[in-house]
Amino acid sequence: MKPAPFEYVAAESVEEALAALQQNNLEGKILAGGQSLLPLLNLRLIKPKILVDLNGISGLDAIRETPGFLAIGAMTRQSKVEHSSLVRERCPILAEAIRYIGHVAIRHRGTIGGSLAHGDPAAELPAVALALDAKFELAGKRSDRTIAAEEFFLDFLTTALAPDEILRQIVFPVLRSSSGYALEEITRRHGDFAIAGVVVIVDLDDAGKIAEARVALFGVAPTPVRARETERALIGREPNDSAMLEAAALLREVLEPPGDIRASSAYRKHAAAILMSRAFKRAVQLCH
Repeated sequence: MKPAPFEYVAAESVEEALAALQQNNLEGKILAGGQSLLPLLNLRLIKPKILVDLNGISGLDAIRETPGFLAIGAMTRQSKVEHSSLVRERCPILAEAIRYIGHVAIRHRGTIGGSLAHGDPAAELPAVALALDAKFELAGKRSDRTIAAEEFFLDFLTTALAPDEILRQIVFPVLRSSSGYALEEITRRHGDFAIAGVVVIVDLDDAGKIAEARVALFGVAPTPVRARETERALIGREPNDSAMLEAAALLREVLEPPGDIRASSAYRKHAAAILMSRAFKRAVQLCH
């Protein structure tokens, strides 16, 4: 298959890109890395009137540190984030998650903003953004706005990004040096989207008990989800097998994943609980 006919605009500024979208009655799509968009075009699952290419816009691919945060431009290539010494030092769970995305060639072309704006519920980056309480800075023709990760992912491949908006950058809180973190997933083969996956971030208090726990799941719902009840059940507990098993049991009780040709609902539920246990153990081992 080949794409349906469309107009093409190589924007040189965010303003030009927004104007192109507006002038074409918002019947357009943004081209970032193209790793998700091009297959959809080729299969004619989407037929945009215009394709607006952001690759010629300077300034959207920077990684900057501000007190307590990392601001990453939406057009930053995934490989650049993966190998950034700043990201590895200040937000290592983000660098770890990117290693699971596709293959090296895909990560060299794919962008961090493209993956997040695509909003695939089986992808790693949306779950990491949710676990970290990241903020999304959106540029619009009339005004800009900032939205929390928890409000950004609305449904399957659906985000709060309006047709006349562009994701400019994502702001990730940095991890404490004492934090433990881990990502676990199960796929049919390396590089596939996850059948089920989990991101865990843990902090311990001075007594060695769990002071904070964050658990985000992917591949088990129409959007990435925070396991809030599981998080609350871990707070104040010793980070031992008993706490982990109880948290996994609670996750099984509240989780109702969909079934499809790749896995049944029961399989996803069981896998998510097992993966959460594995991630929890690895995260605790990194705490110091």
